[in-house]
Amino acid sequence: MLDITKLLHSSIELDHEIAYDRQIAMKPDKSLENVYVALDVELAEIANTAEWFKVWKTHKGKADEGKTHRETLLNEYVDAMDFFLLASAKHQWTHLIVLDRDGIEKIKGMPVALQNLNKEYLAIKHMLNSAYFEHRQDDFKHAWRLFLKLGLVEFGYSEDEIMNAFEAKNIVNQKRQASDY
Repeated sequence: MLDITKLLHSSIELDHEIAYDRQIAMKPDKSLENVYVALDVELAEIANTAEWFKVWKTHKGKADEGKTHRETLLNEYVDAMDFFLLASAKHQWTHLIVLDRDGIEKIKGMPVALQNLNKEYLAIKHMLNSAYFEHRQDDFKHAWRLFLKLGLVEFGYSEDEIMNAFEAKNIVNQKRQASDY
C-alpha cells in the first residue's frame, strides 16, 4: 500500500542528513529553487527513459544495464517522486500531497492517457512552474495527482512496487552519502 506520509518523512530525513553531513547551508528560497530544478531534471529523465515522445522509434524504452525497461523507468519515477515530496516539505505544502485511501483509489480509477503523455507531461511541468513562480498551491496539488496517475495508471505500477522502489532507492542514496558520493 502506498504510504505517502512514510515516503515524505523518508525524503525529508535524507535531505536533512545530506545537508548536515555535507554542511550545506542554503537560504530557504535557494533550497526550494534547487529542489525544483532537480525535480525538473528527474521528470525529463522519466520522459527520456520511457521515450513515448520519440515517435520515430519502433522500440521505445531505455533500460539500465542488468535491469528491464520497467525497472529502469520505476527507478526514475521514484527519483522524481522524492523531489516532489521534498518540494512539498520546503513549501510547507505537505497537506496537499498526503492522500487517504479514497484519494489514491480515485487516481487509480482514472482513464489511461497513453496516447497523450506529452500533454500530461507538459501539464505537470506547467503546473509546477506556476506553483514555484506564482506560489499556486492548487497547481502543485494537481501536478502531484497527475504525477501519481502517471505512475499508477499510465505506467501501471502497483502501490507496492512504488513503495518498495522508493525505499530501496532511499537505501542506495544513504549508502552513496556514506561513501562520499
